[in-house]
Parts: sequence; structure tokens; C-alpha cells
Amino acid sequence: MLEHLKRPALLVVDMQNDFVRREAPLEVPSARETIPVIGDLIGKFRRAGLPVVYTRYIADDLYRPLAARFGWIGRLQPPVNACVPGFRRHYADLDAERDVIDVIDELLPQPGEDVVDKIYYSAFHRTDLEDRLRAHAVDGLAVVGTITEMCVEDTARHAVHHGYPTVLVADGLSSNAPLQHEATLAAFERNYGWVMHADELGAVFRLS
Repeated sequence: MLEHLKRPALLVVDMQNDFVRREAPLEVPSARETIPVIGDLIGKFRRAGLPVVYTRYIADDLYRPLAARFGWIGRLQPPVNACVPGFRRHYADLDAERDVIDVIDELLPQPGEDVVDKIYYSAFHRTDLEDRLRAHAVDGLAVVGTITEMCVEDTARHAVHHGYPTVLVADGLSSNAPLQHEATLAAFERNYGWVMHADELGAVFRLS
């Protein structure tokens, strides 16, 4: 089925400074290990003339009542201000401040590429992602990014609900919870779509 897709897109989920950079408040250290894989796939999709779409998680007061239950939610508030638009931070692996919500320097979107901001885990929920994909005549998705069992999983499952054959690119995903990461991949492959490594995806999508 995947071989018959005419216009798959690469969806890069939440590869932002406040998740990826060293000593970031929501740091996922293993996300840095995926940068070469994701960067290579981005280049292949661009060379093939296929869409690359980015998502960014944006802090919102929606989750404030759950802060006592989930410690990371408290970091969205002052003084930390994780993922707060316009807030700038200095990271241990960079020599200058960056906007906390921006996609990391290594994977920056090119002019004209879509960047979808979201306040929920799923990039489809209360955003215009579906409209953007339809505008690009997208008929399938390959998903990379962070965090596997949260925003990646929720977005990928919703992609299937929207009718997109969807692939999770295993070596382009990251998490701070290895067991949950593996369980997510297993459940997705069993019930929703495909799990592949980047080299397998390149062969199936005829990327070079």
C-alpha cells in the first residue's frame, strides 16, 4: 500500500529547543541522537519535492489544574516558562540564546515550509494541520520527532483517523521512557500503521 502513495509528507514533531537542547527544562537527551536521521530524511523529502511539515508545542494554561499530578506541567509556568512563545533561554550546548519554542538550528524549516503550533499533544486537535496537508495533496505521512509516547503517538493515531497511511520512523523518534517508547511502537504497528527505520522508509518511498 505504501508503495502506491503519490505524495507522502514528513511530519517533524516538536524538535524544539526546550525539548532537545542540553539542560533544557523539558530535555529529552536521546532526541539529540535522532538529529542526523531526521536531518537526512528532511533532505531526501526536499530533494524529492515532497512536503516537510513541522509541529511545535506551545505552553497553555489548559494544563494548569494538572500541574500537581504531572511535574512537567509546572515548568510551563514562570519562572521556567518552558515552551512559552517569545521567551528566550541560553542552553548549555549553544553560545547564544534561542527562542524556546523554535525548531532546533540543525533542522530549521525552509521558507515556505509549514510550521503548525499546537497546545495539545495531537497536532491535529484544534489546528489547521489537516487543511495544510490537503493543500499539499498529501496522501500519507512519515512521522519523526519527540516524545514517542505522547505527542508523536497522539498525532500519528489521529493521522490514521484522518485517513492517512502513517509510518512511525523508529530511529527518528525519542523518549525519556524506553519501555513506553517500545510499547508505543509495538501497539502502533499492531493496530494503526507501520513502523520502519529510515533506510527502509527511503526504499519504500523511493527517496535518494
